[in-house]
Amino acid sequence: MKKKIKTEDKKIALIAGALDLPFFTRDALRKAGWSVYVIGLKNFFDPRLKPDMVMRIGGAWPAVREARRLGIKKLTFVGALGHPNLSDVRPDLWSIGLLFSILKSQRGYDSMAVALNKALEKRGFEIVAAQDLAPDLTFQSAGVQTKTKPTARDKKDIERAIDVSHTIGAADIGASVVVDKQVIAVEAAEGTARMLERVIEMRKNLKKSNGVFAKMTKPGQDLRIDIPAIGVDTVKAVASAGLRGIVVNTKTCFVVNKSEVIKQANEKKIFIVAIDE
Repeated sequence: MKKKIKTEDKKIALIAGALDLPFFTRDALRKAGWSVYVIGLKNFFDPRLKPDMVMRIGGAWPAVREARRLGIKKLTFVGALGHPNLSDVRPDLWSIGLLFSILKSQRGYDSMAVALNKALEKRGFEIVAAQDLAPDLTFQSAGVQTKTKPTARDKKDIERAIDVSHTIGAADIGASVVVDKQVIAVEAAEGTARMLERVIEMRKNLKKSNGVFAKMTKPGQDLRIDIPAIGVDTVKAVASAGLRGIVVNTKTCFVVNKSEVIKQANEKKIFIVAIDE
């Protein structure tokens, strides 16, 4: 669900989870002229990020109060989240009210993201997609992004992977799939990295690389919070799994450290294809 971004107000709060994506998002937003106030989620953000403040899950009120004091109305969410430490989940009154608003309209993982956005908007915030404000975070043009090109067989696997991705995405199952003529693996609750670990183990005695990994946007997915992403680790895992390439969407899939992702793919003779679907 893409929303037109108002750019006259250049202040934004970045809610940062784990891994490297918050670093690249912060830097890309600042390069694009945004004043970025970084809020690290306790027990998730990388300490090297040095956020302006830390917020525990369930304790949002201090961050809300500070954002309002600074005149920040736009929020963007990036970075991975795991299972929170239950000892840190002590909801304050503001967060309890937010939670009740979410639960009233939540029907699944994707609808939870939509419900969270609506609840925050009712409280005076505009939730924006970082990739809309900083296009450098994604592949903007469709086509092959690497030196290695897909073969005729690869193209058949790509078509199959796209079809399967749309099917599992519409059912809110997962965003990733591996296809080598047949479907080898589908992402479920374990996440992309664990799914690829399964594929690596399954294909450890493979003598020739074949097949593709696709990480696609789900139909109707709210891309202001739940954004697909690939990075250097993805390329390495795909190579280790004996796969030929990676398929992602243009403009709606984060490419964390894009230059290094392309460099690693070229070195490992992995193709990356971006599509507009």
